[in-house]
Amino acid sequence: MYIVVEGEDPGFDIFVNGRSLARYEDALERLALRLGVKPLIEFFSADENSMSLLIEEGAGNKELMQRLPPPQWYSAADGLVTVRALVEALEDEPQQLGSDGEQVLGELLEYCKVLEKTRTREMRWHLAVSWR
Repeated sequence: MYIVVEGEDPGFDIFVNGRSLARYEDALERLALRLGVKPLIEFFSADENSMSLLIEEGAGNKELMQRLPPPQWYSAADGLVTVRALVEALEDEPQQLGSDGEQVLGELLEYCKVLEKTRTREMRWHLAVSWR
């Protein structure tokens, strides 16, 4: 799972290796719901670029490209509510997610940095998924 910021070039590095977040997405969704915040996956949106990559990777259907809705964009402040709640819940006990809990926490902290920069610049974002 990776962050996409609206526009051609946001002017800062948005790369976060979200493999652990993707692997633990179900557990993070349950945790978010328990915490009363929007699950990360609800910030997902497919744009033409990410769908093209999925099709190239053999994970998508070319027919979907014809019916793809416009990408949904979300406020960085909304994303920060979720990410900060998850960080706070995992800071003292990352192992509640298993042996990769520290890695998940690290990726969430990187998401915080990217979303904070996105918020400061009044830009919008969404999550995308790669199956590589």
